[in-house]
Formats: sequence, structure tokens, C-alpha cells
Amino acid sequence: MQLRQVTKQISRWQRGVFTTVTRTPSNENGVESLPKIPHFSHTPAPYNGPLASDLSKRRKQYLPTIVGTYYTHPLNLVEGKMQYVYDENGRRYLDAFGGIATVLCGHCHPDVVEAIVNQTRLLQHTTVLYLNHAVVDFAEALAAKMPGELKVVFFTNSGTEANELALMMARLYTGYHDVISIRNGYHGNATSTMGTTAQFFHKFNVVQTGIHHVLNPDPYRGVFGLDGAKYANDVQDIINYGTCGHVAGFVAEAIQGVGGVIELAPGYLPAVYSIIKKAGGLFIADEVQSGFGRTGSHFWGFEAHGIIPDIVTMAKGIGNGAPIGAVVTTREIAKVLKYAYYFSTFGGNPVCTAAGLAVLNVIEKDELQQNAHVVGSYLKDRLNSLKEKHEIIGDVRGRGMLLGVELVKDRKLKIPAKDENLHILEQMKDMGVLVGKGGFYGNVLRITPPLCFTKEDADFLVEVMDYTMSKM
Repeated sequence: MQLRQVTKQISRWQRGVFTTVTRTPSNENGVESLPKIPHFSHTPAPYNGPLASDLSKRRKQYLPTIVGTYYTHPLNLVEGKMQYVYDENGRRYLDAFGGIATVLCGHCHPDVVEAIVNQTRLLQHTTVLYLNHAVVDFAEALAAKMPGELKVVFFTNSGTEANELALMMARLYTGYHDVISIRNGYHGNATSTMGTTAQFFHKFNVVQTGIHHVLNPDPYRGVFGLDGAKYANDVQDIINYGTCGHVAGFVAEAIQGVGGVIELAPGYLPAVYSIIKKAGGLFIADEVQSGFGRTGSHFWGFEAHGIIPDIVTMAKGIGNGAPIGAVVTTREIAKVLKYAYYFSTFGGNPVCTAAGLAVLNVIEKDELQQNAHVVGSYLKDRLNSLKEKHEIIGDVRGRGMLLGVELVKDRKLKIPAKDENLHILEQMKDMGVLVGKGGFYGNVLRITPPLCFTKEDADFLVEVMDYTMSKM
């Protein structure tokens, strides 16, 4: 790159850093004041790499089939530190999406980075054909966080792979094929998991057999409101009229993430648990988004429902961004994998498991679950106050730092405000806050920040959302 170009980029970076820290108009003489991003003592390194415009062109050429980027003008994020990320200009953003509920401890948390770097220097890969303490240490620590007899761990590369393995184990163990999942749920994009996923835009026209989708126990849009037991009756009906009377299992998220951060109606999961057990099936808890203390009140989302699953799947926050997932089950169920030769080349990679163990230690040391509960509850209260002010907010829901704000054109008719949601998403980005979008209708703002999020961050997010909605 020529010296003139480098100088130009450094100058642009300096302007970006300065703008991020100081861009707050004075209130003097009636000039309106904008929300100000909280102070943060970190200066990003100068960025001299390719710009967003160039990357967009190359991405379209070489990565044409992947999901599109957010925003009219996509962000080129080049650095992250705890709950903040920085673009190519050095501008700082509050990351309230956390890489889709994945960055748990904070971007580049020093303890996680140190664990990854140290293990990479020693040994980057072995496979589980050899002994390595990083793999065993994490499996042992993870098993210690599980209730009951859930003490056997299988490592995978992702949440999709974890759910695929769980579904196969349920079918092998029970000897039955039929699996029940909830409408609007998301469990992955491979063949079996795509089957259990219940949103048409996440499904391709491939063979998906033995899957049944039951009514979504959605307290906001569901036909039975908060009555979980009535929704559970549909599970029994599916077993009676759609199966041989027995099932391999039932899979559910404690809080639907992709589906729009929907908490299941109270009493639903305990009732379903009893029904599934009578039908000879296993209960699979998908903790990919709700696990590792994100809900604040509990370490695992299923714990809020008073049940102990037969199989638990996890990913995302497990490695703070490292590509790792896991399946945890009982020793009895795990025996089914001895029927053939089950193997995953990268499942149990030493670098990823070192990251996972560091995450568990950071959750404990930094009291992140407690912070998720305290700050998450504070943020939810503030969002509910915002609901009283803005008619466009139909519902505020979730737990801890797994929150959703559903936008509607009409509160009574609950007409989804999809376009308005995209506008707010864009405007909040322009003001320095990154949130996600989701829900079947694309009208839910998803708020899943790193668990190091502070009350000052929560205030800034709400003030930006308030300002944006006030200008619509």
C-alpha cells in the first residue's frame, strides 16, 4: 500500500476514534443532546487493511451463498474489547448482540486470549485418539456444572453438530424414530436439525423424516397465552395421531433465540416432560443460546423449568467465539455410540477446549452470571418503561442478557413492524449501538450482549433506542 494511502487511512482512523469519544452536541442555545457512549479506556490499533467497500465486492464474488450482511452500508469490524467493537475508522460501538449470543465473557477477554495463545504455542491439534489434559480438564469441569447423572461429554464443532448427535443418540437409545419439536424453534441447518427447526426460511427442500412440530407455547402470540398445560396437550395429540405411540424424543430451547427471544409459557416443559417419558422418549435441552449463565437466574435455561433433561446440547458462549459445541448426557445413554465407530476430527480440539475452560473460570471469577441477572433485570425494566412511552413496542421479554423487544404497528392486532424494525436497527447502529433482529416476522430486536455489560451500557442502549423511536 502506498504511503499516501496509509496516511489517509490513519487520518480516517483518528477521526473515527475522536468522533466516538466526543460526539455529543451541547444543549446550549437549544441544541439537542444525543446519547453519549460510556467512557472506555481502550484505544484501538490503527487499521491499514482493506476497506468495507472493497470487502463487500470481494465477498459477493467469493462468498455469494452465505447470509447477507446487516445494514445498508455494512460494518467492517476490525477489533473488539469486552463489550465494544471497533470499525475500520476506529469508531467504537456498543455490541449488544455479541456475535449472536456467542461472545459471553467479552471480546478478547485477556484470560480467554491467554489460554488460547498458550495452548496454540504448545500443541494446536491432536484429535481425541491421544491424551491431552486440555480436553479432559474441560470435560471434567463442564460435567461438574451439570445436574443429576449428566456427566458424559462429547465435543463437537458447533451447535448444529451437537444437536445432530443428540437426535441420533435419542433414536438409537429408544429404538424409535419420531422426534417432536416446537414451531418457531431453531436447532441447526444440517439434515436432522433442519427437520426440527420450524421456520420455512431456514429449511431447504431435502428429505426430513420423522419430525413433528407442535404448537409454540408463546405467551404473547400463542392461542393459550400463559397456559402452558394447554399447549402441552398438543404434544399428546401428536403422539396419539402422528406416531406409533412412542417417540425417540422431544427437543426444545428454554428460550427461543432465533425465533424472537420467546420464553415458553409457564408449566409447559414439566407437562411435556411427563408426556414424553410416558411415550418412551428422551428430553433434549438445546442450550446453545440460553446456557452458561446468560439468563442470569440460572446457569442453564432448563433449570428455570424445574426439569433435568436426558441430553443437553450447547455451543456459542461455550468458547466465547472459539468454534466448539458439546453434548452432555448420562453414561447409560452414551453407550449407544459404541454400536459403531463415532468420531469427530475437531471435536475436542485442545485450543478450543482450553478456551472453554477459560470461559468457565471467567464466569466464576468475574461473577458474570450474577451480572447478567442484575444488569439484565435492570435493562429489562428500562425497556418496559420504554414500552409505556412508545406504542410501537408490543412486548418486552426474556431473562438476564437474553432479551427481545417485539415491534408492532398496532398493539391490539399485533401487526408485525418489520420495516420499522430494520429502520431502528440501522439508526441505532449510526448512533453507536449494535443489536440483532429475529422472530418469525423479523420484527424483534434481539439483545444478547457479552455478560460484562454494565448499567451504563444499558442506559446508553435504552437512550439510543428511545431517541430513535422518538424520531420516527
